[in-house]
Amino acid sequence: MSRFFTAGDSSSDSGSDEDDVYSEGEAEGKSDEESSSEEDEGSDDDSDSSSDSEGGGKTGVSQFLKDHDSSDESEDEEKVTIVKSAKDKRFEELETVVKLIENAVKINDWSSISTDFDKLNRQIVKMTAQEKPPKIYIKIISDLEDFMNETIARQKVSTKKMNATNAKGLNAMKQKIKRNNKDYVAELEKYREDKDGYMMSDEEEEVIVVEKTKKPKISFADGTEPGDDEGFETVGRGGKTLQYTPESIFKHLRSIVESRGKKNTDRPEQIRIMEKLLDVATTPYQTIRVLLTLISTRFDLTSGSTATFMSQEQWKLAEREFGKLLEVLEDNRNIIVLEAAEEWDDDEKPPQPAPGEKLHIPGSIVSIVERLDDELTRSLQHIDPHTAEYIERLSDEQALYTDIVRALLYIEDLKRDPKLESIQDSANRVVMRRLEHIYFKPAQVVTILEETTWRAIPSQLDSDITPRGVTPDTAALVQILSTYLFKHSVDIIRARAYLCQVYYFALHDQYYRARDMLLMSHLQETIGNFNINTQILFNRTLVQVGLCAFRANLVYESQNTLQEICGSGRQKELLAQGVMIQRYSQVTPEQERLERQRQLPFHMHINLELLECVYLTCSMLLEIPLLAQTGSSPDIKKRIISKTYRRLLEFHERQIFTGPPENTRDHVMQASRALAAGEWKKAAELINSIKIWDLMAESDKIKKMLSEQIQEEGLRTYLFTYAPFYDTLAVNTLASMFELPERKVAAVISKMISHEELAAALDQVNSAIIFRKGVELSRLQSLALTLSDKASGLIEANERTLEQRTQGTANAFERQGGQGGRGGRGGRGGRGGQRGDRGGSRTRGGQQFGGGALGGAIKA
Repeated sequence: MSRFFTAGDSSSDSGSDEDDVYSEGEAEGKSDEESSSEEDEGSDDDSDSSSDSEGGGKTGVSQFLKDHDSSDESEDEEKVTIVKSAKDKRFEELETVVKLIENAVKINDWSSISTDFDKLNRQIVKMTAQEKPPKIYIKIISDLEDFMNETIARQKVSTKKMNATNAKGLNAMKQKIKRNNKDYVAELEKYREDKDGYMMSDEEEEVIVVEKTKKPKISFADGTEPGDDEGFETVGRGGKTLQYTPESIFKHLRSIVESRGKKNTDRPEQIRIMEKLLDVATTPYQTIRVLLTLISTRFDLTSGSTATFMSQEQWKLAEREFGKLLEVLEDNRNIIVLEAAEEWDDDEKPPQPAPGEKLHIPGSIVSIVERLDDELTRSLQHIDPHTAEYIERLSDEQALYTDIVRALLYIEDLKRDPKLESIQDSANRVVMRRLEHIYFKPAQVVTILEETTWRAIPSQLDSDITPRGVTPDTAALVQILSTYLFKHSVDIIRARAYLCQVYYFALHDQYYRARDMLLMSHLQETIGNFNINTQILFNRTLVQVGLCAFRANLVYESQNTLQEICGSGRQKELLAQGVMIQRYSQVTPEQERLERQRQLPFHMHINLELLECVYLTCSMLLEIPLLAQTGSSPDIKKRIISKTYRRLLEFHERQIFTGPPENTRDHVMQASRALAAGEWKKAAELINSIKIWDLMAESDKIKKMLSEQIQEEGLRTYLFTYAPFYDTLAVNTLASMFELPERKVAAVISKMISHEELAAALDQVNSAIIFRKGVELSRLQSLALTLSDKASGLIEANERTLEQRTQGTANAFERQGGQGGRGGRGGRGGRGGQRGDRGGSRTRGGQQFGGGALGGAIKA
């Protein structure tokens, strides 16, 4: 053996000992395998003996290890002590919270008292599941009630007010103590009779033995089968069976209301409970309270979930329950629902109003109507509008409109009571909702909607605003509702009502009335101060007025009205008909979500393709003659009516190959080129071939109007382009070229001459146009005028800069001979006068010329 191994005798000895231990362990493993095989054979006695022999035959290291049996026994003992110490631990935590409350009482800190009181009640729920509440708990809630009453009494006579946080905590504790102490009335009475005796009396506490609970056998009621629900009962907290009786309705409602907004709340289960409570309700007061809570809980189904809108089934159930609520309120006029009513805290007995007074229940009829409306709108936003589901969902609008009118009748009935105040705001909100459902619809649809609604409303109900017997037309209905809001509302609601009325007039081809109302309102100056929804309504109204002007054959007014919306290239976003997410835009997810919430349902959309077609067509009819005028008279400053149209036209002209038109934009661009070239028939054919005109009412009339407009603008374009090449031109020749009556041609030419757009005279005797020669400028003259204008602009800019640099030293550049720095330039002054004469004699149309050195040379 090597000396490296013999040198470590101790290590070799220990190694041999370890080998022995391992060998013994292997022997024990073998014996364990043998014993397990014997157990498998089924001999119980042999297995017991083998296990005993194994326990007694331990050698080596195993004999120094702790015995397994003793460890199991000690673990059992520890479990028993843990059960006892857990109870003691809870009691210690309770005492700690009680001390915190007592400390807060000493410094009169009601905010901390309220927080610790909630913590105390959470601990009591765990401790009082199977036994009475601890005496220390009874003591602290009694002392808190006494201290609260003392504090309230001191505040009434004290001049020093409590701070806001402390006052808020005190108000919260008033409700909590009043509600909490109802459950411990008997114990509190015992404590208050003899406080020391109550705390000194010791009651033997039962030792709770933890045993394994056996699974109870499932037993069914007589006559029921395992698959039948009638054999089961609803079990609440603590294993107690829940009983739904008329007496327990308010307790169940209070527990449901208190759990609203908390996490892990089973709202469908709460709805099922309230449906059962609704079945057992016997009085109108109970029915109204249950319905108000039930409808609110249905709305809560979408508040904390991933669903973006309320399901159609839940919406219809809520709508039916709202109708039932209105029926109960209409049948029981002595009960009213008000937002400002005080809540009744006593769950044992309902409130008893004094004779001659009405019972007030806290709630809001208007808020329910608005939420139903919002949920229907939200569902229409998320449903594909090109499916049958959208049409089916849209049919629910009739039921909603009926509820809106019925709610308005109820609010009107409340307004008749002189004792009630602040009802006007609720009436304004309902009337505004009603107006928003009819302002964008054709008159025929609104008439059917109104007739169906009044048939569904009981005959004994009537309205003061829109009486049942009087059946006005739709325009009168919109006028009545808008006038009512003008008188009784302010700010946003009044502005929205005004815009709705203007929109309705524009939709029904009353252009001048809509235009005058819009101009007199001055909303275009203050619309930026309103909220985004009102700005969207303003944009929709503006677009509808522009379309109305187009239908009335007012091309210039239509283009001028639509310029602001269509010229921006953001029609979708401005009209809330789509979200335009740009590539590099810095829009947060929250802003995008709000933008999507503001989108209008599809049935309220204005056709954007039709809007673009109208805007481009009007721009074509105005821009093509203007381009011809500036082309023949270069001295006229280039004026641009529509930058969007010019950009599209330049892009179309740069194309090498132009195929047949495929969309609306291509039709308008090719028609523009044809009109500029004098081919008015081709232009009219291209414009009339656009299929989008069929979506407008009286499309044949629109196409005929467009053809006439193209003929007139073609005539103007021809005269602007070819006037320099004519001395005289017969009117009948123009009439035959453009297929217009001679009277119409003469009217167009007279208008151009009077506006100084054309340097000519109309010979009515010979029915001819006599053009004046020598008034047009040559190319060289035009360039010279342009150069002089730029030079004068440069000199003026230089002088302004010099004046800014030499402030306070105006005489620093005086010249000899009495001529000042700037004033001494008499030559320039004379030249300026000549330019002024030339500019004064030049007409607006650019065809006249006179004055100045260049003018004198030409005249000579």
